[in-house]
Amino acid sequence: MYQQTIGAQIDFHGVGVHRGLPVSLSLLPADADTGIVFHLCDANGITHEIPAVSTSGAAMDLSTIIGDLNGAHVATIEHLMAALYAMEIDNVIVAIDGTETPIMDGCSAAFVEAIEEAGIRELRARRRYIRVLKPVRVELPNGAFAEYRPHSGTRFEVEIDFPTPVIGRQAYAIELSPAGFRQELARARTFGFMKDVERLWASGYALGSSLDNSVVIGEDGRIINPDGLRYKDEFVRHKMLDAVGDQALAGERILGCYRSYRGGHKLNALTLQALLSDRRAYEIVEAPARRREPLRHSPLVAVAAYGPQTL
Repeated sequence: MYQQTIGAQIDFHGVGVHRGLPVSLSLLPADADTGIVFHLCDANGITHEIPAVSTSGAAMDLSTIIGDLNGAHVATIEHLMAALYAMEIDNVIVAIDGTETPIMDGCSAAFVEAIEEAGIRELRARRRYIRVLKPVRVELPNGAFAEYRPHSGTRFEVEIDFPTPVIGRQAYAIELSPAGFRQELARARTFGFMKDVERLWASGYALGSSLDNSVVIGEDGRIINPDGLRYKDEFVRHKMLDAVGDQALAGERILGCYRSYRGGHKLNALTLQALLSDRRAYEIVEAPARRREPLRHSPLVAVAAYGPQTL
């Protein structure tokens, strides 16, 4: 019921999956009500503070990007954000020296393991939530759709459909929790098709992609990675991991069910925008102070004075 931060500084080093450039990133403990804030040090030594909220974000197809009005930006933040959100970290400073977070091995596992090793510290401030009150749905011309529905917890239902036998139609659902994310989603890697590589390279993307950080599907429709898949349905699990990271840009934890079909970063962002743009679709609730006696009523109470960041 209380906000949390990490117990100690955590350092990561790697390359960005799209630009292929080396990058160092540090997670620093932060005070209550700080939120997740990126501190980007640019080539001139100027530090840009970029909150990881939807107002700072852009709806992109290949990754999630946040930036400020001066043009400073950080890309591919979704795997880190998913780990922070799922591990219930509310406040942290993300110090980074490049414009893309390190891809690590293509998932959230390294971030989750490091957070658990550093420990989690409870802060003396109650956590706030965005509670979904009515369905909000976004549909795209290609048949893809996503929606938020009222739900007592934080639930994700994701379905994908690719015209290749190795993927096909896959669906997965989970009630989000730290243990569930660690066991079911954190190790699911990003994926792509060999046939798209030259086009992506020509556009300046996937320059840091390799078999060490991506599942690659060859021209013959088979998995190229020597070790194969980590889960038989790793593809849909990774799409759900991305959805968790994209939802983290709400600025507060969401109580509701997020469901998507053939979704991606852009659809995730558009649906979150639709929810936060409709003040009748949600309310802000706050966890009450801890009591000695067990709670007999709802553990959440509405507060009217606070609203989330909106797109």
